Order: sequence, then structure tokens, then C-alpha cells
Amino acid sequence: MTAPLTPPPPPHDQSSHQAWEAPPPAETVWSEYGQDGPGMKTELREAAVIVVAVAVSGVLLGLLWMWLAPHVPLVGDQSGKSWVVYLKDTEGEQAAGVDSTFTLLALAFGAVSAVAVFLWRRRGGVPLVVALGIGGLLASLLAWRVGIWLGPQQDVIAHARAVGKGVTFSAPLKLGARGALLAWSLAALLVHLGLMALFGPRDPEPPYEDGPYGEGPYAAPQA
Repeated sequence: MTAPLTPPPPPHDQSSHQAWEAPPPAETVWSEYGQDGPGMKTELREAAVIVVAVAVSGVLLGLLWMWLAPHVPLVGDQSGKSWVVYLKDTEGEQAAGVDSTFTLLALAFGAVSAVAVFLWRRRGGVPLVVALGIGGLLASLLAWRVGIWLGPQQDVIAHARAVGKGVTFSAPLKLGARGALLAWSLAALLVHLGLMALFGPRDPEPPYEDGPYGEGPYAAPQA
């Protein structure tokens, strides 16, 4: 009499175990992608470089403003020992043209500086944006003072005496609309943010997107 043969146990199905195994810990996924950005110290150093470079370029803006801005004609008249200076063309729009020239040049410089910073560091970051704003304001202030220093003489009475009675001479550069000093910063910020939105780096997609019943690596086993 022999004992009945017991069939061997069926092989363990490894597919279901593999399909439902736990995901890797968050630290592993984080280490695969690395930290976002080079670090705050590096970004602050780069921001300082941007502030200095943008501010120094304000000298070029001041020179162009002095060269391209329209001249406001003045005429001096002598009455006894005193001198009187008045506008030669009382209906002229040269004074408004001086402000417009500065504003347009500042907008152009702001756009160019934003493109340069974006090409240098495509990842962006708050320190770089703040550096663009501060650098643009400092550059505008420097350009304003450079244009005044290198432009026509500030003492109009002395200038009228030097050229003589009835002789036309140029008024000193004057920025009537002080809001033009913000044009560089505003243009730089808007252009840089637009470039970051269009061409900036994107965040990496997570490696496991679907839930346990979706179509991802944790999907339920097929029957």
C-alpha cells in the first residue's frame, strides 16, 4: 500500500509581489535629482556681480543720453549789469524730448541687460531678479548724473555772459520726469520674467506618477 502522491505546491507568482512592492524612499528620489540651484552663497555672489555690471553700464546710457537728447535753446540778455536768460522757443518741445530720450534708452538697456543675465544664468532665481532691479536703478542714477556732468554748463548766467548777448546756447540737461529713473529696472524685470516663463528650465517630472490602480509601475496585476 502506497501513500497518495501530494502534488508539489504551485510556484509563487512573483509578478504580483513586484507590482505591489513599496516605492523607494523620498530621500532616494531627491538624491537622483539633486538640490535645486547652486546654493544661496553662489547666487548671492552672482547677484553682486550683476549689480556691479549693470550699474557700471549706466555710464554708456549717460553718454548716449547726452549725445542723442535734443538741446533746449536759451538766449541771454543784459540789462545794465544784470543778465536775464530765457527760452528762445517758448513753444518748443525739446524739454519733453530730453525726458523721452532718457526713458527710451533706459528701456532698451533694461531689455538688453535682462537678456544678458538670462543667457548667463538660465535657471533664474530671486537674487538674480533683485540684482537686476537694484542694478537698473543704480545705472539710471549714474546715467542721469553723467549726462548732467558732461552736458552743457549748469550755470546758465555764466554761460550767457561767456557767449554774449543775444547768442543762442544750449540749456543744461535736466530730467523733469523722475519716474524715468525706474524705466531700466521695470524693463529688465519684465523681460527677464518673460524669458524665464518661455525658455526657462522646467521642474523634472516625478518618477512615479500613477496610483496603485493606475497604469504606472504600481498598477494592479492583470488577471
